[in-house]
Amino acid sequence: MAHSPQTPAESMDNQQQPAAESDQPTEAPLRRPAAVREINYRHSAQFVPLLEHLGCSLLVSTYAAGKVVSIGASGGRLHLGFSNFQQAMGIAPPHQAVKPGGVTTSSIAVGGPNVIWVLRDGGALAPQVDPAGAYDRAFLARESFVTGNIHVHEMQWGDDGQLWIVNTLFSCLSTLHEEFNFVPRWQPPFISQLAPQDRCHLNGMAMQHGKPRYVSALGESDAPRGWRDNKSAGGVLIDVASGHTIARGFCMPHSPRMHGGRLFLLDSGRGKLVTINRQSGRAEDVASYPGYGRGLAFHDRYAFVGMSRARETSVFGGVPICEDRSAMRCGVVVIDWMTGQSLAFVEFETGVEELFDVQVIAGSRRTVLCGPYPREDEQRPVWVVPREDQVDAIVDGGEGVCVQRNQIC
Repeated sequence: MAHSPQTPAESMDNQQQPAAESDQPTEAPLRRPAAVREINYRHSAQFVPLLEHLGCSLLVSTYAAGKVVSIGASGGRLHLGFSNFQQAMGIAPPHQAVKPGGVTTSSIAVGGPNVIWVLRDGGALAPQVDPAGAYDRAFLARESFVTGNIHVHEMQWGDDGQLWIVNTLFSCLSTLHEEFNFVPRWQPPFISQLAPQDRCHLNGMAMQHGKPRYVSALGESDAPRGWRDNKSAGGVLIDVASGHTIARGFCMPHSPRMHGGRLFLLDSGRGKLVTINRQSGRAEDVASYPGYGRGLAFHDRYAFVGMSRARETSVFGGVPICEDRSAMRCGVVVIDWMTGQSLAFVEFETGVEELFDVQVIAGSRRTVLCGPYPREDEQRPVWVVPREDQVDAIVDGGEGVCVQRNQIC
């Protein structure tokens, strides 16, 4: 069983860094008067070497703080970047799609309270983002879609390029369409109608072969917010294809994932990473961690688990992990899921209390998000434009024109 990732013997000296003094440029002309959220963090001695060894970086959403944090490592140092997205929730990890004309694009999506943002991979532009040479991957805000406040939770791209959304308020899985706020595609069989009542608190989604396969919910209620009546043991895991509930008895579960032929789940209210036998429904503990679990991503044998401190609200009353709030941590712990050992962590000591999603960006040591609010992010604005010799072809050629995005103004 895992040891607590906050063990003092594993810790480096605290590294404190306010969001207003992150790795992004902070020239005075880009500032505007605003309240500064000071975010202090620390990490274990193993966290940076592990990220460098894996050659990956992380994206973490912090919905109460309203930011997506990019976490990378290079040159023996940890680098954190903060991008403003109001109440950031689910992050759909990079997905490649072929556009008309054979153009291949890669996108991520970030869900908020009323809107979903789509950011496209900048490709060769990444090293040009200020400070030049710092980043090897960049995602640039390109589109937004107004859903209304449907309580977006997890999101994933399907193999057909559609964005699948856990629509918690309407207790369904949804996709997007330009004529509608959302298109309901699936509901648990025990939900009798489409209504904005958060009946079962549907929250997590595991994909298999490019389609939703399993979902997590906090209860099997068909009454408005009825999941609250048995939150300590009413959590379930549901097979989307059959509609059958394959496992029960979890405490506020989140983030089901398929990886390495296994089905994983965060038994959030108990602070446990578990695996589920899909035939028997039996849950087996993999590891424990000192926080309320939300957000789970994998890279080979390593599981990256998001931890949160519980809010002082009635929602968390009677939840086992909240019995000792002083022991709870907010951050990301890395677990070897084959042995159950906690290997490394990064912890937010102040400024961030709750995480929602964690995604691994494979093959990138430092990823930057050029989001919709560059001034708030204290970034230099980025405009991507075609070369002069491409303009006529774009205007006259319409769809199918391949634009070489190789110029930043």
